[in-house]
Amino acid sequence: MENCIFCKILNKQIPSEFVYEDDYCFAINDINPKANKHILVIPKEHIESLNEISDTKIIQKLFEAIFKINEKLGIKAYQTHINTGKEAGQEVMHLHIHILAD
Repeated sequence: MENCIFCKILNKQIPSEFVYEDDYCFAINDINPKANKHILVIPKEHIESLNEISDTKIIQKLFEAIFKINEKLGIKAYQTHINTGKEAGQEVMHLHIHILAD
């Protein structure tokens, strides 16, 4: 999607440091952190929200990435959060999972 900030980050149109990347997803630090560590795990495929998932394999791959990121960063206790839809607080209409840890 041409106006999606996450797609622009993935396509290197907006500079950002990746915390993690694999064939299915990438992760970046949230620019407005709500915790000491606030990481966004984002599928490379543009999927608007959790409601738009057609293949559940992507959820598996996103959570595998979360486990790898947490291991890499030494995060043992954390919250995950997915906002689905504007009314639920989703600000960027590209599926992403928040990892929040102190």
